[in-house]
This record gives sequence, C-alpha cells and structure tokens, in this order.
Amino acid sequence: MKNPTLYLIPVTMGDTPIDQVLPQYNTEIINGISYFIVENVRSARRFLKKCNPAIDIDSLTFYELNKHTLPNDINSYLNPMQSGHSVGVISEAGCPAIADPGADVVAIAQRNNYKVVPLVGPSSILMSLMASGFNGQSFAFHGYLPIDGSERVKKLKALETRIYNEEQTQIFIETPYRNNKMAEDILLHCKPHTKLCIAMNISCENEAIVTKKVGAWKGKLPEMHKQPCVFLIYK
Repeated sequence: MKNPTLYLIPVTMGDTPIDQVLPQYNTEIINGISYFIVENVRSARRFLKKCNPAIDIDSLTFYELNKHTLPNDINSYLNPMQSGHSVGVISEAGCPAIADPGADVVAIAQRNNYKVVPLVGPSSILMSLMASGFNGQSFAFHGYLPIDGSERVKKLKALETRIYNEEQTQIFIETPYRNNKMAEDILLHCKPHTKLCIAMNISCENEAIVTKKVGAWKGKLPEMHKQPCVFLIYK
C-alpha cells in the first residue's frame, strides 16, 4: 500500500491568474488526488477546473468542512487515507488551516501519523506583513476582533499596548462589510502616532497595501466595503 499524504492546497485570492501565485507543481499534485476536503464545494470545483480545465470533476469526491461540520464527520473525511489514498484540503481563499477550519482535519491527520504536506501559495496574513514595513520577527494574528463595540475597543487598546510593550506587530481581519467600521474605530481609539497598515485585495489586480500613522489616515481612508482586508498596527 502506498503512503497516503494530506496535501494542504492554497488557492488564489480573487481572480488572480493561477500561474501568478501558484507553482505548476501544485497542479501536478492536484491531478493525482481524487478526494478533497473543502470549505465550499462549488468554489473548490471552480478552482480545480481553473487549475486543470481537463479535470474530470464528476469523478472526484468532496467532503465539506466549515463551521457547521460535526466533529465526528471530520474524522470520517480521512477514511480514504486508510486505503492508501491521498487527500487534499482546500479553503475559500489563500492557505488552508490558517484562519480556516482546515486546521481541525490537519490535527486529526497528525494524531494518526499521516504525512502532512503544505503546498506553496499566497497567504494574505504573511503578504500583508511583508509589505507593511512592520516587525516581521515578532507578530501575532488575532483573526476577528469582537463584534460588540465596547469589547472591540477594549481589544484594540490591548493590542496597541502590546506593540509598545513588546514591539510586536498586531494583525487582524474583519468581515468585509464591516471593514469601514473597523478602520473608523482604529482611528478613533488608537494613538495618532501608532502606525496602521491597510492591506486590501492582496495579490489581485486592484491590490493596495498602504502604511500611515493613524493621524495621517483621518479623512483619507480608502473605500473598503465588501473588500477583503487585513489590518496591521505597529509603533
């Protein structure tokens, strides 16, 4: 029996051409996989077809993994590996298992001593950090901040304290339709000399990654409504 592998397959962000952000090797791996664990079946099928227009989509098996998936179901998604079949994990955008439910299935694979291979591809978190000019040796990603206004402000102030006490870059995201509100809260509650980087539409044609002091952003925020954004703050 061949040794099965769990492949973590990055996808493009937006309509970025495949060959601009993903190596040909990824497509070669994809062509050898018949089982995929995906965040959304429709978008995963579209991505695979984009990688290889000749792929026989109907011959593939998809298991959906999102916030509604039951823990017991996740275990069964790796059953093909017991028979020697490799499995691919595909998220909605960027790299699987980073700010993504794919981490749960990776943990199960590791517990069962299956080989796990992360493939090369775009990560909005790392790419925004690279282009921010902030500390890339000490940083923390916090995912989504609290929805409640007062709790969000409290969290923002705590993160700002860390950038000055620990010299650590703080990174977070927001649901696209709340981006403008998030940026407004940062400008209202962070110090004017704290630096804010807004990274929008990373790797896409209309990409914009801009760093300014909070005070300099006032009155000059870009239109971020329903655009994928990453926010970074540093001293």
